[in-house]
Amino acid sequence: MPHELDQKMKPIFSLTALAFTTAALLPTMGYCADAAHAAKHAAHWTYGGATGPAKWASVDEKFGTCAIGHTQSPIDIRTADVQAAALPAISFDYKPTPLKIIDNGHTVQVNIAPGSSITVGDTRYDLLQFHFHKPSEERINGKSYPLVAHLVHKSEAGQLAVVAVLLDKGAKQPLIQAVFDNLPKAKEQETLVPGLGIDLNGLLPENRAYYSFAGSLTTPPCSEGVSWFVLKTPVQISAEQIARFGHVYAMNARPVQPLNGRVVQASQ
Repeated sequence: MPHELDQKMKPIFSLTALAFTTAALLPTMGYCADAAHAAKHAAHWTYGGATGPAKWASVDEKFGTCAIGHTQSPIDIRTADVQAAALPAISFDYKPTPLKIIDNGHTVQVNIAPGSSITVGDTRYDLLQFHFHKPSEERINGKSYPLVAHLVHKSEAGQLAVVAVLLDKGAKQPLIQAVFDNLPKAKEQETLVPGLGIDLNGLLPENRAYYSFAGSLTTPPCSEGVSWFVLKTPVQISAEQIARFGHVYAMNARPVQPLNGRVVQASQ
């Protein structure tokens, strides 16, 4: 799936979350037109070697949370330890959007036009972008999936919420195909695909039950306070689609992080 201030913890319907300033997160998430420019001047981090996940905190002093944070993402969800809870359903209100793609140097990201959102309990989160990781950063009982799509949202108060859609090998997925057929040739340049829109409802499984936990960004600066919703039901994509993304990013997943006493809940 798409780099900063941590504030005091505040509850969100049985989870904990931090309020973030939008400006602090722009370089990581690519929320605005200046994100690509900012990325060019940001500290260089990767998914392997001397600047890989184990070294992120030493790449830049602003990335210290990657090493010392206590609610880091991703995690391995062990279903035997998950607590069933009366969590609210996620109400998806996604609208068709022009296809705007950027290869930001770490993943393929699609930026979303204003108007799409989710509502969880009393909180509405606007959909900003979605991006991909190979393999899935989230694991279920130790199992990773070929890909995952992270759908990144932000509330009016600045709280982040990420919906993770696990992508498993199977039939071709039409929305994924539209994105992968139009992958940018150059990095860090947003491309608008003329005359082509997408509807994110087509990426969601019919069953939208989810696992929920308090976590962080999975990329530097690893800021905490992100509410995570991992949909239980995977969506199928084809072997060709998996390979197509793999030609661009063979591996761009952070290893799973310790729970540190966190509780993972599951909706009914």
